Amino acid sequence: MKRLLSLLLVLLLVTAPRAVPEEAKRSASTAKAERIDKLISQYVSYGLFSGAVLVSERDQVIFKKGYGLANREWNIPNTPDAKFRIGSITKQFTATLVLQQVARNKINLDGRVSDYLPHYRKDTGSRVTVDQLLHHTSGIPSYTDNPRFFSEVSRNPYGVQDFIAKFCSGDLEFEPGSKFHYDNSGYFLLGAILEQVTGEPYEALLRESILTPLGMKGTGYDHFGELLEKRVTGYEKDLGAIRNAPYLDMSLPYAAGSLYSTVEDLFLWDQALYTDKILSADSKQKMFTPGLEHYGYGWDIETLPATDAGGAQTMIAHEGGINGFNTLEQRLVGDHVLVVLFNNTPGANLEEMAAGIRAILYGREPAAPKRGLADTLGETIVREGVDAAVRRYRQLKSGDPNGYDFGLEQLSRLGYQLVEHKRLADAVTIFELNVEAFPKSASAFDSLGDAYEKSGNKPRAIENYRKSLDLDPKNAHARGRLEELEKP
Repeated sequence: MKRLLSLLLVLLLVTAPRAVPEEAKRSASTAKAERIDKLISQYVSYGLFSGAVLVSERDQVIFKKGYGLANREWNIPNTPDAKFRIGSITKQFTATLVLQQVARNKINLDGRVSDYLPHYRKDTGSRVTVDQLLHHTSGIPSYTDNPRFFSEVSRNPYGVQDFIAKFCSGDLEFEPGSKFHYDNSGYFLLGAILEQVTGEPYEALLRESILTPLGMKGTGYDHFGELLEKRVTGYEKDLGAIRNAPYLDMSLPYAAGSLYSTVEDLFLWDQALYTDKILSADSKQKMFTPGLEHYGYGWDIETLPATDAGGAQTMIAHEGGINGFNTLEQRLVGDHVLVVLFNNTPGANLEEMAAGIRAILYGREPAAPKRGLADTLGETIVREGVDAAVRRYRQLKSGDPNGYDFGLEQLSRLGYQLVEHKRLADAVTIFELNVEAFPKSASAFDSLGDAYEKSGNKPRAIENYRKSLDLDPKNAHARGRLEELEKP
């Protein structure tokens, strides 16, 4: 009996310590999940976020939840398996498909556009490489930079070749490889190259090469006409109110931004990138090697500051923005951390939200969210006019400077809402206020130039575009508008 009791005591001493760490891990994960939920709920309560969130740590999902409504007219809630348009997060999938074809010797990264697209203009296509398309350094103008694109083109369907001929074949803006300029035309061309070398539609190639092997059943190419289970509706804020986002024909974003997905599927994608199932180690090294402006192939790549939460790690990330949606995916590859945020009523700064989540993961206190200034002032403009909104701005800035977001983007967003409503004098007033608040911002002067140009005040438009270029000589939009306005 004594021997039996001794044996039992030994077994207890051996087994008990093994159970404690696992229980402690679960308890720590639960505590983090509760803090994340509390943080996101604050953004929701301020009307800044409506969407889905997923957070994983050390390859384990510790938090996933939907917030707000997937459809406001039917009062249907968002869920982690709801399907959101992901915008430019699409680009990493396009880059992956290209690297797969590089590994099969069907595409050469140093190959020229004209090598693969025989109908593309030779004078520029012979100068631009596949690598430059992937890195946004081709110099080919981005079709979304065209100020008339969204108002005049975005609702119209196009075939791939017709769209390229009309919108992706402009004169080069700079010597290929010399500068970085984010370029949706480049990734549209990559989709066309993939179709040319494989003989398959982009959508089918994506499904066969990535989605089906990884079991990403909630991801695909978005077609407005198809019935899609758990499709999320996109909304936008408009002078303090919420409305359905404008229609966008999804043949236009194409390989640059036409996918939908779920936060759960992006976890599957994240996990696959730590293996060689989809890409070899050599291909991944190419993808995750940063070029100009820290951009790899379809990813932003940076080393976090040592003082940041999870600092000194490599963060591989990408944002997406498309009518009614904004999205963010961040991967801290050292600790295998993933943060995914999908929003179907854009208003929140997703990078700020993600920074708060990272702070929680690493035992820090996240920054408290601030109310949206654009929404508050928009409501004031509707009720009392733009002069009352300016007074309200000054009152809030002096009386509650920490309670509201006084960032550059807030007044800019409000100003462009007024432009859309043809309230051009009001827009000029708001953009003037933004210039007053941010006198060293090239973007603020650029937006004021837009408002003056649309209101027919050519001299003031030129004046502000010039100020914008003085502050940022790389501002392609201001330079392009000046060239147009100063033509004889």
